[in-house]
Amino acid sequence: MSTHESSSTAKGKRRNPALMLWRGIIFVLPGLVIVGGVAGVMIMGALKPKPEKKAEELKPAPVLVTSPQRETVHLVVNTQGEVRPQTEIDVVPQVSGKIVYVAPGFIDGGFFKKGDVLVRIEPADYELRVIQAEAQVAQAEQRLAREQAESEIAKRDWAELGEGEASPLTLRLPQMAEAQAALDSANARLADAKLQLSRTAIHAPFTGRVRNRNADFGQYVTVGTRLGRIFATQVVEVRLPLTDTELSQLDLPLAFIESASAPGPKVDLSAVVAGKQRHWKGRITRTDSAIDPRTRVLFAFVEVKDPYGKGADDGMPMAVGLFVDAHVEGRAIPDALVVPRTALRGDNTVYLAKDDNTLSMRTVTVVSSNRNEAILIAGISPNDRVITSPVRAAAEGLKIETVDHTTLAEANVAKINTSN
Repeated sequence: MSTHESSSTAKGKRRNPALMLWRGIIFVLPGLVIVGGVAGVMIMGALKPKPEKKAEELKPAPVLVTSPQRETVHLVVNTQGEVRPQTEIDVVPQVSGKIVYVAPGFIDGGFFKKGDVLVRIEPADYELRVIQAEAQVAQAEQRLAREQAESEIAKRDWAELGEGEASPLTLRLPQMAEAQAALDSANARLADAKLQLSRTAIHAPFTGRVRNRNADFGQYVTVGTRLGRIFATQVVEVRLPLTDTELSQLDLPLAFIESASAPGPKVDLSAVVAGKQRHWKGRITRTDSAIDPRTRVLFAFVEVKDPYGKGADDGMPMAVGLFVDAHVEGRAIPDALVVPRTALRGDNTVYLAKDDNTLSMRTVTVVSSNRNEAILIAGISPNDRVITSPVRAAAEGLKIETVDHTTLAEANVAKINTSN
C-alpha cells in the first residue's frame, strides 16, 4: 500500500464520529419536539380550571287545554246511497199485432199519468173475434129457448096422456142442460174475445216516467215483447248501508218497519246538482230482511214522496240514479260531554292536565265521533282540563305547561288587530 492511500484512510476514520453525531441529532430532534409539545399540553390541561357542573332540568311540555261541554246531543249518522225507484216494470203486450199508436209521452225520459194509453195494437182482428163470439152466444140462446119450449110441451103432453112419473129424458131435461152449457161456453168465449180486445190498448198502471223505449209505431210485436221500461214517481227510495254501531246510534232494530206508533228516523238527503247544493227530506221506513254477507252491513230504506213534485228542492227533483249523502237523525243523549276530536287518543283515551301541571291518562266511553268532535258519556267531568294538542312521548306524570284555547284565540285576534 502506498503512503498516499494510508493517509486518506486515516482521515476517513477521523471524520466518521462527527458525521454519526449529526445524523443522530437530525433524527432525534423531531421526536424531542413532539414529546415536549405533548408534555406542555398535558401540563396546561392539568392547570386549567374545571367547569362547574349544573343539574339539567327538563322543560315542561306546552299543551293546549279545553273544558268538556255538557249538553244534550242528537246523534247523526252520515252515510251515502243511490236513488232508486220503488216501483219499476217492463211494458209488455199480452196480445200480438202491429203497433198503430204510441203515446207522445212514451219516449225516453217522458212523463205519463196513471191510466194513459202508452201503446195501442191494431184491434181489427180482435174486434172480429168479438163479433163471432156474440153470434155464437145468440145461437146458444136460441137453442136453449127452443129446448125450454119443447120441455114445457113434453110436460103438458105427459100430464094429459101419461101415467106415473115422467123420466128426465121424456121431459127433455138433459137436452135443456146441454143447451145451457153451450150458452155458458159461448158467453165465456165472448168474454175472452172482449178481454183480448181490451188488451190491445196498454194503459199506464201508475204515474211515472219512461226509462227507455224499445218499440215504435208500425212494429209487429208478440206476447211478451219488451216495449220499454217505466218507473213510478210517487215514491223513490235510497238504500243506505248501516254498521252495527250506526244501528245502535239510530236505535233501529234488525227487523224495523215503520208504523204510526213507531215512526222511522228523519233523513236529510243532499247532493250537488248543477253546481248547487240541494236537499230533500225523507224517512227510514224499513230495514232489509238480512245482513249483507259480503259487507256485514244492514241496509235501511229511505222513502221520499213525490220527488218530482212537492218533494223537490225549489223545483229540483231528486232524480232516479242520483248519488246522495244522507244525514240520519239518531237518538238523543242527555248530559253528554263534547270535546274536540283532537282530544281523543286512539279509541278511548284522553289526556288530562292536572292541577299540579302534570299529565294524566284517562279511559273514557265514546258514543260517537266525527271529524270535529267526540261525544263521551263517562270517564271525565266538565271540570277536567282536556289536552287537545299533540304530546310527544306522553307518559303518566309528564310535566306540562297549559295554554287555554280561549286565551290563545284572544291572543291571535289581538295580533291580527295589531297588524291591521
